[in-house]
Amino acid sequence: MRNLQETHLNRARASLRQTQSWYSYLRKSGQLSLNSELAGLVKPELEILSATLKKLDSNVVRIAAFGLVSRGKSAVLNALLGDKILQTGPLNGVTQWPRSVRWKPGDKVLVELIDTPGLDEIEGEVRSQMAQDVARQADLILFVVSGDITRTEYKSLLELRQAQKPLILVFNKIDLYPETDKRAIYNNLQRLGAGNPTAKPLLPDEIVMVAAEPAPMEVRVEWPDGSVSYEWETPAPLVDELKQTILKILNREGRSLLALNALIQAREAEIAIAMKTIDIRQKEAEDIIWRFSKYKALAIGLNPIAFFDVFGGVIADLALIRSLARLYGLPMTSYQASKILKTILLSSGGLLLTEIGSSLMLGLGKSAAVLTSGDHPLNIAEYTTSAIAQAGIAGYGAYAVGKAAQVYLEKGCTWGQLGANTVIQEILSQVDQNTILYRLRTELGINSEEIHL
Repeated sequence: MRNLQETHLNRARASLRQTQSWYSYLRKSGQLSLNSELAGLVKPELEILSATLKKLDSNVVRIAAFGLVSRGKSAVLNALLGDKILQTGPLNGVTQWPRSVRWKPGDKVLVELIDTPGLDEIEGEVRSQMAQDVARQADLILFVVSGDITRTEYKSLLELRQAQKPLILVFNKIDLYPETDKRAIYNNLQRLGAGNPTAKPLLPDEIVMVAAEPAPMEVRVEWPDGSVSYEWETPAPLVDELKQTILKILNREGRSLLALNALIQAREAEIAIAMKTIDIRQKEAEDIIWRFSKYKALAIGLNPIAFFDVFGGVIADLALIRSLARLYGLPMTSYQASKILKTILLSSGGLLLTEIGSSLMLGLGKSAAVLTSGDHPLNIAEYTTSAIAQAGIAGYGAYAVGKAAQVYLEKGCTWGQLGANTVIQEILSQVDQNTILYRLRTELGINSEEIHL
């Protein structure tokens, strides 16, 4: 398992370094500096890629605690730390801004615990955005509740699920409930915590009961002289199960968590770069697509040899895809271009393949007309008609390929052998069904309508 985790981590590093190298090349070659507006637009994403790679190399796992006010988020983290470092109190909104502290629960594991404001506080819109930003940075999320889940909590839980991160539901303040009620609430949380009525209930590693700051208890004290008094004592926090669960997850799949989170962030940054670039260079892209459409139409219409028509058309389409990629400043090899073209042809519902077949038939008719034409005007007319029809089909095909390629290039170059999407899919295909990452297969898995390059 450890060797597999190291493989995941190394694959993620290789993917990020390849991406970073490409954009470094673009800066050095002047492709970004030629357009100062574009360089400014993509600067935040380039900084994210750099920071993500540094975080990956540091091997520090980030665990963020979320929940509504007064659920005991700070108390849970303090109990894990074994010290009251984070401020707690009876008033709502004690935690005003995200705060992080380092925690070393084992000899080899280093964790950054992040405390966040309540998700339902006053001026919550700003804090909600803040929570989303923290969630993107986190490798593992603790969602703290203190009883039956409310409608607001369920909505917040669903929003956090969209961050596509492993999540542990922490049922806090169990000391306030009798055993029967506690078990009933646990079973209900196990069902609702999955965030989807059709999803499997939470696994034992995904839901833990704790009492981070138990309520004081009145105890009877008998003195040597026979007198009796009553005093209030605060029991020790009950968080050992949560601590052991976190340690088990980190030892079993911690490096894989780091790898996946880094790849997800890289994928989002690359897609953002691609979309910004495509948006700002839309007119240039349209000009390239139309230019290739006209050239392809002329070349195929004038070519008298049928099979060269199809071959030349494929070469033109590949050149078009690579030209668009160069315009957008996205890495694109000939192999990747051929895979994109293949996907476009297969995903067009057979339309473009039919167009190629029709073009080939017209090309054969055109070639036959050339061989038998001599000075016969009817054969020359037949050749001209076929050439015009074939040119129209070729031009339409090039335009369709160009527009479809734009859609795929909007995803950035997250595919390919070391693309972020490719490595994400590779990692998820190898996770065991008993791991906390297994639930993410459906949330992080590549949808069937997306390309597989």
